[in-house]
Amino acid sequence: MRIGEVARLSGVSVRMLRHYDRLGLVVPSSRTSAGYREYDDGDVRRLFHVESLRTLGMALSDITRVLDEPSFAPTELVDELIEATRQRLAREQRLLDRLRRVRASEPAAWPDVFPVIALLRGLDSDDASRRHRVALESGGRIGPDALAEALLAETDPNVAGALRWALEWALGPALRRSGGVPAALDEALTASDVDIRRRAAEAVAAVGATDRLVPALDDPDRAVRAVSALAVGESGDARAVPALLTMVVEGDRDVEAADVLGALARRQLPAERICTELVALLDTPGVPQEQAREQGQEAVRVRIVHALAELPGEAPDTALRRLARDPARRVAVTATAVLRVRGAGGP
Repeated sequence: MRIGEVARLSGVSVRMLRHYDRLGLVVPSSRTSAGYREYDDGDVRRLFHVESLRTLGMALSDITRVLDEPSFAPTELVDELIEATRQRLAREQRLLDRLRRVRASEPAAWPDVFPVIALLRGLDSDDASRRHRVALESGGRIGPDALAEALLAETDPNVAGALRWALEWALGPALRRSGGVPAALDEALTASDVDIRRRAAEAVAAVGATDRLVPALDDPDRAVRAVSALAVGESGDARAVPALLTMVVEGDRDVEAADVLGALARRQLPAERICTELVALLDTPGVPQEQAREQGQEAVRVRIVHALAELPGEAPDTALRRLARDPARRVAVTATAVLRVRGAGGP
């Protein structure tokens, strides 16, 4: 077959076929008496091999090695192609994300675009101090979605704090009151990566969208549960009570949990209910009790005393009088001191 027919059947241009010939990659096996190139079946098969390898992203020099060296092992080259492709896709994904963020800023003119691009580049910097400065300087010029994505990827606690502040600013009071949060945060609350779930819970708590955190009260991670329980409880939602009680028993931010339980009792929940559930943890076997045995029953009872001290009413006083007679001296002394401060007398 002549070069024109090969080009028509293969879809490879005549110009490229001549380029392959000059490189010695696909050389016609013969020529006609008039000097025209002629390709035999073997030449055409080689051409299709070349085109197949090009679709993998191989350079022509690598293709020559693959075709001309029978002992050439392709594994290393394929691994290099996989890594190069992965990096290219990552670059393209970053570009796509950046373009979407610029679009979300709703620029009115080109001068509005450049500062946003500069800020977005700053958030991608390897320098934590620069990321921190950019977060503080964003001033609502970067949209909530971009800030949320940066926050979920941030590992420096100082930068993460600045990003949470910037996100709260970007959302605005009205959106925060309505519980609106970027979709990325909603999705991250159920991510398989526990670090991402923690960052998402902290961000959602910071912006006050506590309804989104109710499912996280049962998260397998203690840190996610604690952040969620404190935020949900502080909003006045009684659904946080079981998780807060467990935090008291387990000693996981127990002082904060006791404060929130006290605030709930003063605002809307009967203190007797919380008191009853706290006292039940002293005697009822179960997971909290197992945890108590691991940590020392005495320490658990002292934490329960401190939690009872935050509750108003007679029911906590009754429970404290019981604990003032506890065999463990530290528990009894602590309960007695609390009773005196409450003006409820001794045991």
